[in-house]
Formats: sequence, C-alpha cells, structure tokens
Amino acid sequence: MLLTCLICFCGFIINEDDSHFFMSREPEQMSIDGLNAFVDQYAGTKVTHLFLCPNAMKASYRSSVWDAIWDMAPSQVEPKNDPVATRWMSNAKLLDERGLDPYAVWIARCREKGVSPWLSMRMNDVHNVDDVTSYIHSKFWIDHPDYWRVPGGGGWTDRAFDYAIPEVREHHMKFIRELLERYDPDGLELDWMRFGYHFKPGSEAEGRAVLTQFMRDVRALTRDWSAKRGHTIQLGARVPTTPESAYGLGMDAQAWVREGLIDMLVPTPFWATTDFDIPVEQWHKELAGAPKVVLAPGAEILLRAYPGAEATANDIMSIRGFAASCLERGADQIYTFNYMDPAPMTGGPEDYRMLLEQGLGLGLVTSQPRRHPVTYRDTVAPGMSNGAQLPSDTRNGAEFRIHIGPAPKQGEARFVACLAAKDGVAEGKFEAMINGVACEPVADLENPGQFPGAGRAVQFKCPAGALKDGYNIAAMKQTAGPDLQIVWAEVRLSNSP
Repeated sequence: MLLTCLICFCGFIINEDDSHFFMSREPEQMSIDGLNAFVDQYAGTKVTHLFLCPNAMKASYRSSVWDAIWDMAPSQVEPKNDPVATRWMSNAKLLDERGLDPYAVWIARCREKGVSPWLSMRMNDVHNVDDVTSYIHSKFWIDHPDYWRVPGGGGWTDRAFDYAIPEVREHHMKFIRELLERYDPDGLELDWMRFGYHFKPGSEAEGRAVLTQFMRDVRALTRDWSAKRGHTIQLGARVPTTPESAYGLGMDAQAWVREGLIDMLVPTPFWATTDFDIPVEQWHKELAGAPKVVLAPGAEILLRAYPGAEATANDIMSIRGFAASCLERGADQIYTFNYMDPAPMTGGPEDYRMLLEQGLGLGLVTSQPRRHPVTYRDTVAPGMSNGAQLPSDTRNGAEFRIHIGPAPKQGEARFVACLAAKDGVAEGKFEAMINGVACEPVADLENPGQFPGAGRAVQFKCPAGALKDGYNIAAMKQTAGPDLQIVWAEVRLSNSP
C-alpha cells in the first residue's frame, strides 16, 4: 500500500545551498557529528522543511553522472587564491573520502528530528560564467558553448543552457534520475530561478511546451519512485513572482498545476531583492479549479529599493512584513532563500535564532513590529515592467503603493522616506498622506546609513485607522528646500498598544 506524506499548510522552509555548509565549516566538522549538528540546529524550531541543494553545474558529492565540485577539466584553474572556494572543494571531497554522503545523512537526520527533507536542484546555474576557466563550471558546459542561450554572448544569462536543445535536457534529466535513485527525500524541487532564463531570446513561447513536457517526465519519475519507496515523493518548482513573468519566460506554471505535475509552487525573485508585492491572490485566481498546490512565496536575503541600488539584508521586522503580506493574500507556506546559518540577516545570530524559534505564522508576524519596504521585481519577462517605484523626486510629489497584509488593530504606524545624501538635504521640508489622510511629521530616524544611499530618513506618524488591509497609498511632497530625491520608502508598524 502506498503511504502518502502530505505537506502541512503552515510551513516555514529554509533552502540550504550547494556550497554554504562546505565553505563555512572546518575540516574537523566533515564527520557524521558535524553533518548531524547542521540539521540539529533546526530541530524543535518552527522550521518545517529543509530544502537541500546538491548542485550548481557540478554536484557537491561524488556523482556517477555529473562532475563533482572537486573535479577539474584541463582548461580549468585551481582557485588557489580563493580560500572559500578551496574549502568547498576540499571539504566535499573529504566527506567522500570518509565514506559520508552529506545528503543521505541529512535526509535521515531530518526525518529523525521531525523536519521534512527535500532536495532542491538548480536547473541552470551560471555563477562565474564570465570566467570560463572557473573551477565551478562543468566539463559539459565548457565543451558545449553551442548549447548556450546566446552562443558567444557575454552576459551571465547569455551563457545559461538552452533547454530547447535535447542534449541539454538529457544532461539534466540524468542528474534527476540519479537523485531519485540515490536518495529518499520527501520531495524534489526543480529550481528554475537559478538563473531563470532557459531559452534563446525570443524563443520563450516555444519553450513553454518543452519545459512542460520536461515536467511531465520528471513527474513520471517521482511517481515511480514513490511506489518504490512506499511514500509520496512530492514535486515542486521555483518560478518568477508573477504568473505573467513565469509564462513569458517559458515556465508555464499554470499548466503544470492544471495537469497535476507539481505539488508545491514557489513564486520568488532571483536574488537582487526580496519582492514585497508577490501577487499570491493572482496565482490563486489563475489556478482556480486546478488540483490543489501549496503556494509558498519565496523571500531572498537581500533588499534593494530599485535596480542598481545598493543592497542591504532583511532584518527580523522586514521578513515579518513579507510574511504578513503573503499570508494575508493566501500563501500556504513561507520559503526563505539564502537564510543560512549563522547570521545571514541584519541583526546577526540572535535575530536569526529568533526567526527560527518564533517562525513566520500570521498570528506572530501581525502581533510583532514589522516593516513593508518598497522594492521591485528582479526577474520579469521581456517587455514587462519590473514595478520599480524608486528613485523619485520630491518636488512634484511621489506616490507609493505598499501592500501591508492585515492592517494593524492597535499600535503605531509610520511612513518612512529616505533622501539621497546631497548638500542641503537637511533643509528639506515635506508633507505626507496615507490613503489621502494627512500624516504628522515626527523626528527623523537616526542612523540613515542603515538605508542604502540615504543621507536622511524622514518619518511621519499615520493617523489611527488610516491604514487598510492590503494595498495602501503613501504620498509625499516637498514644501521647502532644494530639489531632493527619495531612494527608500516603507511603512513601519509597531503593533504595540
């Protein structure tokens, strides 16, 4: 009898990438105790799923079908001047020499500790492809520049594989087969957002049928292995944050759901910034009448207000704001990418531990202080807007559409706008409204340097009851001083009486 393993609909997912563990540990920790300790830090917390990534272009274990990270092609150069990369290669190899497969150990330990183990496969990773001699590239990629999306192109995504080529699809399918034969996860995720571009420019429409057939073939494999393992092996996919961008880039997630090809869908940015306006309700509308799928919007570690801006990292308040918005819009789970130990966030290890132990449930995030910054979509299909609202000048006034999830029932709300550093920035005077209601100017926030590019952070107290569920319109206009520029904007909610 086939046992089923249903995904719980209140989950908190952490993705562990292909290199972090090996790069961040000493050789002495390449042991069964060191491997178990990695999982144990999540045991007893609110983390429900660990998604373990075994690959970029190479595998982080001794694969039978792909290069291992420590395998070097004749044209590659040892990363002798990069101790972090060297540690990845040497520690992964050391585990293999000791007869330890980290992914097998982690899957077993996760089950022992009550955490659901998944494998997350990067489908088109192109880190460092500007340097064709880099250790990170597979021999297959090096030997076949004709398989690139734009042969001869110089940009990173130009040098991604073109999935319209059968040999490219078979190369990746071989690795999927090995993962399912070798390991026994609760689920397999295909990460189409590493790096999100899989077809020659202009060929994305034809590519949709190609990727959908690929997903059918993978689903057949997971069903076969579910029967062999005696439990359901779920299938998930990471795609851009909006249905239009996913479809426009050749990822027909709607078809995948309608055909019952996936169990989990992760609408997510690529890397440059967390998207604080993921339209979860639009995904639900697009998928109405289709088999139930878990929607788990993904948050990146980085925040950028607009393309080309400097980055900062999410803190405990901003990730709570992200979760509040997504959950109010109908998300089933929250997925975090690059939230790896010990201290990825602003706030350091203490706040990271708080995140793990408190989690991101709707009741928690709406009862604690949270932030809702204005960001943009870092991956969109050709011809589509990235939704950037910044930077903006102050003289003619600026409006910002900000989704906050549930409006606060108590506490204080403030609108914060940060001005680019320039002469005369301190002389500026401003007025602001929230949803057409005038806000009260209050003292500037201290340390404007916490906001990238800011020389001053002005803030306004929002009247009680002015905020509403979902979208709110914050408007700001300059009334005195030299012409200035807004480079950051957010709504802050204290949620305390």
